[in-house]
Amino acid sequence: MPESVPLLVFADDWGRHPSSCQHLVRHLLPRHEVVWVNTIMRPPRLDAATLRRGGEKIRQWLRAPRAAGPTAAGPRVLNPRMWPWFSSPLDRRLNRWLLARQLGPVVRALPAPPVAVTTLPIVADLMGVLPVARWVYYCVDDFSLWPGLDGAALRRMEEQLVHGVDEVIAVSETLRDQLGRMGRPARLLTHGVEPDVWADAGSPGPPSTLEGLERPLVVFWGVVDRRMDVAIVRRLANDLGRGTVVLVGPHNDPDPALLRLPDVVAPGPLPLEQLPGLAREAAVLVMPYADLPVTRAIQPLKLKEYLATGKPVVARDLPATRPWADCLDLADTPEEFVAAVRQRVHTGLPVEQRLARGRLSGETWAAKARAFERWVGRRALKSPARPVAPALV
Repeated sequence: MPESVPLLVFADDWGRHPSSCQHLVRHLLPRHEVVWVNTIMRPPRLDAATLRRGGEKIRQWLRAPRAAGPTAAGPRVLNPRMWPWFSSPLDRRLNRWLLARQLGPVVRALPAPPVAVTTLPIVADLMGVLPVARWVYYCVDDFSLWPGLDGAALRRMEEQLVHGVDEVIAVSETLRDQLGRMGRPARLLTHGVEPDVWADAGSPGPPSTLEGLERPLVVFWGVVDRRMDVAIVRRLANDLGRGTVVLVGPHNDPDPALLRLPDVVAPGPLPLEQLPGLAREAAVLVMPYADLPVTRAIQPLKLKEYLATGKPVVARDLPATRPWADCLDLADTPEEFVAAVRQRVHTGLPVEQRLARGRLSGETWAAKARAFERWVGRRALKSPARPVAPALV
């Protein structure tokens, strides 16, 4: 892709949680001007999490109605005002009008028509509206299966999106196959990792949230939500004999029973730079996901991070974890999961698993970004017509 081509990226809030798209963009920033559009996709509900998140978005809108400028470590960030529903045609027309009205002037002011990259189906109605050179769908999850989202509406928008974009890139074979069943071939780009970051003993020490916890520590980091298998975590807490199960990450409506289990602590999220220190304190790293349609589609960002720490890893047997079966222990039932964790607490990382992890050296985010850049700019870019933002009807 020519270095002068800007990127317009629609994704999760920049810097709020690490994501694959943010990792890729960090490697592209030296060569491309990037405008990152913070978006919303979850409809409001009457609960504490929604109130907190709603407060965050309102503060963003009030504080930065236009754009925060670019920095050495990040892109230019936009916080456009959005209507937080997408179910009806009126909802979609309102969001199209709001986004086109706010983003159109920004896009037209760029030095060249940008390539628009979206990780979310909710921008399907902007195709043919914003004056961009081409559209790329970077499919990172099946959001139609996520708890708390309007799955039917997201599926309709995704089908519209995949048939209208110029390029489709999927992060897992499951997602690639699903897109293929929609009639659209997709390129496969699995997640990367920065091995040196996770093996660096010079990174910050253990977080204060671990003080006073009984060892050994069995640690998970990621979103704590309904994808977690409560039966596995309960069995871990009951059968470890000693120690603590630590679930680090933001809470997104998890099963209340999960947070009431004895010997389980869920202190909330930690900054990314503290996670290597957290891993060093762990005896075993775990991914206790339930076997669900949504987890069969995921490509967990943490998987290769776990492997790069040099710690034993026990994970649910899922399509995303199976290709790394020689590097970790897979389990199907709570009994198998606990037996594997207890074994690794006593034995540590087996030599054969450590050697198998050597292939992580070919999975760096820099290498992934080069492939992404090549595919995103695969075709010659043409200056599009500059459409007028549609009126709300």
